[in-house]
Amino acid sequence: MQKKVLDNWRACHVAPLNSFQTSLRRKLTKIDVEALVSQRLKRTPSILSKLERNPGMNLARMQDIGGIRTVVNDMQKVREIENAYKKGTNVFSIVNNGKDYINYPKDSGYRSVHMIFKCKNGFSIELQIRTFIQHAWATAVETMGTFLNLSLKSSEGLEEWLDFFSLASSAFAILESTPRAPEHDQYSAQEVFEMLLKKEQELDVLNKLSGFRVAARHIKEDKNKGHYHLVVLNLDEKSANIYSYAPKNIVQANIDYSIKEEKVNQGENIQVVLVTSESISGLKEAYPSYFLDAQLFAKQISVVKKSLDKLR
Repeated sequence: MQKKVLDNWRACHVAPLNSFQTSLRRKLTKIDVEALVSQRLKRTPSILSKLERNPGMNLARMQDIGGIRTVVNDMQKVREIENAYKKGTNVFSIVNNGKDYINYPKDSGYRSVHMIFKCKNGFSIELQIRTFIQHAWATAVETMGTFLNLSLKSSEGLEEWLDFFSLASSAFAILESTPRAPEHDQYSAQEVFEMLLKKEQELDVLNKLSGFRVAARHIKEDKNKGHYHLVVLNLDEKSANIYSYAPKNIVQANIDYSIKEEKVNQGENIQVVLVTSESISGLKEAYPSYFLDAQLFAKQISVVKKSLDKLR
């Protein structure tokens, strides 16, 4: 596919997105003035990946190239926004193949309401509606997946991480009185909370998320030139050292990576990751408040702990 064709098609979604955002913000003034609204054009790698995964797919049929998201305070407001758009608008008609991933969570634990609209010129817009708790979960998955170089949000990666985030989603669903992932239906709320907290300790999740926030802040300020960055996080001091490498020095970067990893095996309380500059900038471009959301995820884990204490 010619990149120019893709770029032009994607650019055609800007005006419909802006129009939809105006409508959405107007509705939110009556439903949730504290709601967050963000919009994005799907990144080229994501578009190409989706086309590769779905051989019958083409650009004209892809309904989420233009996406807009609102994050609201609770489930009642999610349903109010959903109901406000069920008949579409004067400009946008609703397409009847949206998804309610809150009542029917994905196996990964992903929860959100997706609604698809078409404007009069035929371009599709996807609206995502979720609570702050659901958003905290989703952005923590994105953060961890990016830094571990795992596609956790696509249910690809190490089983232990997929299990953790699926459990986290079910625990958060219990807090919101919504359906949990089917695999956890057999367990009581107390059992789900206990399994989640045990896995959090085993994987050291909250320390890793905290360290990643330090790394991201540091990389933003890093003046070194280089395509690859070896990030060494000191989890005791919440500090980071960044070592940058040009593409021609990738072999040395991997050698240094192995040396630092060996220190982890020897018991040093550090985390090490090798990232490209594009992965960090892409993350910040898609989610400007991403690492604040990782903090919100940690706060929800604290709520789970308090809820477990009450159940005991």
